[in-house]
Amino acid sequence: MAIAAVISLSITPSQALGSLPHLNTLRSLPSSSSSSSYSTLRFSSIRSNVSLRSTNFQVRASSMSIEAPGRVSPASFLDKRETGFLHFVKYHGLGNDFILVDNRDSTEPKITPEQAVKLCDRNFGIGADGVIFAMPGTAGTNYTMRIFNSDGTEPEMCGNGVRCLAKFIAELENLQGKQRFTFHTGAGLIVPEIEDDGRVKVDMGEPILKALDVPTRLSPNKDQAVVKSELVVDGVTWNVTCVSMGNPHCVTFGIKEGQSLQVDKLNLAQIGPKFEHHDMFPARTNTEFVQVCSRSHLKMRVWERGAGATLACGTGACATVVAAVLEGQANRNCTVDLPGGPLEIEWREEDNHVYMTGPAEVVFYGSVPL
Repeated sequence: MAIAAVISLSITPSQALGSLPHLNTLRSLPSSSSSSSYSTLRFSSIRSNVSLRSTNFQVRASSMSIEAPGRVSPASFLDKRETGFLHFVKYHGLGNDFILVDNRDSTEPKITPEQAVKLCDRNFGIGADGVIFAMPGTAGTNYTMRIFNSDGTEPEMCGNGVRCLAKFIAELENLQGKQRFTFHTGAGLIVPEIEDDGRVKVDMGEPILKALDVPTRLSPNKDQAVVKSELVVDGVTWNVTCVSMGNPHCVTFGIKEGQSLQVDKLNLAQIGPKFEHHDMFPARTNTEFVQVCSRSHLKMRVWERGAGATLACGTGACATVVAAVLEGQANRNCTVDLPGGPLEIEWREEDNHVYMTGPAEVVFYGSVPL
């Protein structure tokens, strides 16, 4: 798939000026910094126009003239409506990356699941774990969130994706500082709040523990929940706890009567699909493999349903802390280390809600022909 990309990256003016002679050989693009003050390098394969923008000056490679001021709002870029092109912003939450689409003018996604698969391809497309659509709110909410996974399936919601969507909405609406939204999702009401430090805290609601509602075919062994139950996968017996955060999760801290799990030693690509497609999970499942570092510090790797091994999973981190508390492995307030970085998770006893706090950052802006 050819991508007519308009790509914005965070670099310093001196770095950009030094690299101008080599722009025609630019091939790889780093993720953006979380710094609030940055210059932008914009590369357009449609217009063959490269410009460096900041609040103080603008340099265009075609003329090398200097203008002031020269800031172009990302919102104006997203307002473009060329026929046959999809405009998007790519975000990531701890490396769990998404293509964000402004879909506020319609209740139907602007692309099909099949197109989403192509766009998510990391070799022939943009590359992402999923495509997220910002849609009109329903049932009294501000917005509706829908998402297509990289395999074209549609999950109920995504924790890291919720944080990215909150930042995307703030950018679309040109909102600054602390903001709170209500999102309608397939998992119900989700309430993200952008904090003063730029991180996003999300009220993920109450965990679902009833086995039939997770869903899992494993027999309940603690009230109506599955807690530290035995699951045979490829001839090996694992201890698992099943939790739904609006989407199904199977959390394991290791095999039966085995040593503590060392998650970095796992062959995730081999074992993950066997959990995901196990007969005990009629809707398939996300799977979290967890190493207990202390009662307030957990380390996790995840195999996501429909996306495979990802660098982070917000709902998975929430399910992990719930499972750890149920098994007596951890406290209700934990740092969960994922390959992409840490999330702060609290399962609050007063309201039974799970709260997730973590970053969401812009990677680049782009346009792609459909």
